[in-house]
Amino acid sequence: MVGCRTAMLRFGNIGLSLSTSRTLIGSLTRLRIESVRSRGLGFGSGHARKTTGSGCASLSANRSGVVSPVPAGQGEEIELLDSIEDDHGGVLVEMEVPMSSGKFVSCLRASMLGWKQQGKRGVWLKLPIALANLVQPAVEEGFQYHHAEPSYLMLVYWIPATKNTLPINATHRVGVGAFVMNDKGEVLAVQERSGKLRGSGLWKFPTGVVDQGEDIFAGAIREVKEETGIDTEFLEVLAFRQSHMSFFEKSDLFFVCMLRPLSFDILKQESEIEAAQWMPIKEFAAQPSAQKHELLKHIIDAGWARAQKLYTGLSPVCIKSAFTDRQSYLYLNDRGLNPLSCNDSEKS
Repeated sequence: MVGCRTAMLRFGNIGLSLSTSRTLIGSLTRLRIESVRSRGLGFGSGHARKTTGSGCASLSANRSGVVSPVPAGQGEEIELLDSIEDDHGGVLVEMEVPMSSGKFVSCLRASMLGWKQQGKRGVWLKLPIALANLVQPAVEEGFQYHHAEPSYLMLVYWIPATKNTLPINATHRVGVGAFVMNDKGEVLAVQERSGKLRGSGLWKFPTGVVDQGEDIFAGAIREVKEETGIDTEFLEVLAFRQSHMSFFEKSDLFFVCMLRPLSFDILKQESEIEAAQWMPIKEFAAQPSAQKHELLKHIIDAGWARAQKLYTGLSPVCIKSAFTDRQSYLYLNDRGLNPLSCNDSEKS
C-alpha cells in the first residue's frame, strides 16, 4: 500500500485536509473537513458542513493560494466521488450506488475541490432514474441540465471562470425517405395510418427515423422492410434537407435515398402504414397533392433522373475512422474523381 500523507487546504476560515499519496492531489482518495467557522465552502449555491475528526501531517492554502505546513487537525472522512477523466480536461462521474442527499453533497463538494485543484474544466454528472433524489442537490450546487435519456439524466458544471465550451446536447434528428423503383418504372408507394397525412389519400414514399447508432443506408433499408416487407439494396443518397423542429428544439436532417428492390411481393405489416403498392411513377407524380408538396415533387424529379442515369447522388464508401473502431461511411459522388496519391502531391 502506498504511504499516505494528509494535506489541509485552508480558505479563509475553512480548513480542509486531504489524504494524498506522492502528490497533493494526484492519488487523492479521502478528504477530511477539519473545521468550518464560517457558513462553509460552497460550490454553486451550497455550503460545506462543519465536522471534526483526526488527521496526520497537513498543508494549508491561504486566499492567495500559497500552500504552507500547519498542524494536523481533526476531521471526519468524506469519500470522493469515483470519476474518470475525459479527453478534454474534464471528468465524468457516473453514479450507481444509492446515497443520501446529505452525503452526496459532502462528497460532491470535496470532489469539486480536488478537481479545481487539478485544473479540471468540465464535470459531467450522470444520474440514473434510481438516484433521482440527487438531482435537486446537484442543481443547488450549481450543476445544470445537459440532456435526458429514458434511463438517466446528465448534468454538467463548468469550473473555470472562462467561456463554457462544453458541447451542447445532440441537436439533430435524422430521417430517411426511400425512392424504390422496379424495372417496370413503378415506385413503391405507401399511405400513412397516422400523422398529418392520415386520411388525405396521398401516396408517398416510405419514410422513417434512423435509430441511434444506425447508418443512414441501413435505416432506409430497415424502414422499407418494416413498412412494406420489401427487401432492398441501397444505391445512393439523392439529396437531403434540413429543417427546424420547434417543439423538440432540434433540427431535422432528412435524407432521400435511392434503393433497388430485391423482392417484389408486398407483405401486410402491422405498422403505421395503412396501405402499400407498386405504382407507375407518372401516376404517382400526377397526384394533385404531390404537386402541392414541393419536397415530394423534387424527390420524384431526382429519383426519375437517377433512374434515367441523368443524375448521380452520393454513394457510401466504407472508411476507417481515427476516432473509433466502429465501421463508418463517407457519402460522396465519385463521378469524375481523380484520386490524388501522396506521390502525385509531392511531385506537384
